[in-house]
Amino acid sequence: MKDMPKSPVTKMLDKHSDLTHSTDVKVVSHVQREQDDWYVNTIMIDGVSVPFIYKRKKPYRSLIGARVNLTYYPTSKQVAGFEMEMMKVVRIRVA
Repeated sequence: MKDMPKSPVTKMLDKHSDLTHSTDVKVVSHVQREQDDWYVNTIMIDGVSVPFIYKRKKPYRSLIGARVNLTYYPTSKQVAGFEMEMMKVVRIRVA
């Protein structure tokens, strides 16, 4: 039997061990703000207290209430002297 071709997500997960993939998660909050030439998007996922952040060149429609598939890795950032944990999204798709 022939091996099935790997999906793009599976290839990314195989190549980068620190990536995590979550499927069919519900977005409860979505905020966009301009930063230089980019739109920084911050989403909150139902049942998770850590923000998920990604950038786009153009504004995007609101994802509140949508179910999405996310590929991300944990990171942290200094905000007002505090270390904030966040998730950096490398791939997001509406489920």
